[in-house]
Amino acid sequence: MELSFENKFNIEVDKLEVEKGVNKCKDTAKALKNDIDVLKKCFSMIDLTTLNATDGYERGKLFADRVSNFPNHYPGMPNVAAICVYPSLVAAVKENLSATNVKIASVAAGFPASQTFLEIKLSECEMALEQGADELDVVISLGSFLEGDYFTVFSELQQIKEVAEDAKVKVILETGAIPSFNEIKLASFLAMEAGADFIKTSTGKLEPAATPEAVYIMCQAIKEFYDKTGRKVGMKPAGGVSSSYDAVLFYTIAEQILGQEWLYPGLFRFGTSRLADVLLSDILGTEVKFFSHSSGAKY
Repeated sequence: MELSFENKFNIEVDKLEVEKGVNKCKDTAKALKNDIDVLKKCFSMIDLTTLNATDGYERGKLFADRVSNFPNHYPGMPNVAAICVYPSLVAAVKENLSATNVKIASVAAGFPASQTFLEIKLSECEMALEQGADELDVVISLGSFLEGDYFTVFSELQQIKEVAEDAKVKVILETGAIPSFNEIKLASFLAMEAGADFIKTSTGKLEPAATPEAVYIMCQAIKEFYDKTGRKVGMKPAGGVSSSYDAVLFYTIAEQILGQEWLYPGLFRFGTSRLADVLLSDILGTEVKFFSHSSGAKY
């Protein structure tokens, strides 16, 4: 079944343009990787994430306590943008989070494979929101997408957004499993047309995760979507973002294509578990293990 967006947007990707653009951004990122203001801005856009099979109530409480106490330990720093957990940990975070302006994000809808019934996906989203989630991170039905069944992917995402109402929905494309640049761009448009508030590279469960090329193409799609519709959609690199250089590179790509107006937590996030302490260490010039200290399971 043909969807209206298929002829609305240009899904052709110029590989040479992407390569040149990424290389230019890499040069800029090398020059900015020690810029304290940029590093602080990157820190403020982190979705601090724990998605381990071993996570329990205490893990959710620990994350909430760390984030709540962060301003007392580092008064000159912005806090992270959100804490991202499994649906079963949302209540633990909600009960223990006192930091203002920090959102609670929940993966949902059969994360990370999205291989369950639509009714269960919608129910899980509803329950996560009822428990206190402000945002939902969901994965496209990748199998349907790869088979060319775009209608199923679109319809599911549209229904998830209807359930979410005003809560932000971040749609994970799992770009490492998408075989071509054109299809990454197509998936980006499909998700945005279905109502995504953010598009996100990866679950962090498959390799490759976030790549500069995928982020570049997704930012191009966001720009074209904004130019055509007037609606701003956010960008979230996730998976393997573990160094200051990684963060600054993705920041630079977004700045190059979308401009500074996109570079705040309302429109740009990093999905990561390790980056917070890495950025904090580089900002302060000394090793910091604030978020990972006594955290039990590995990040």
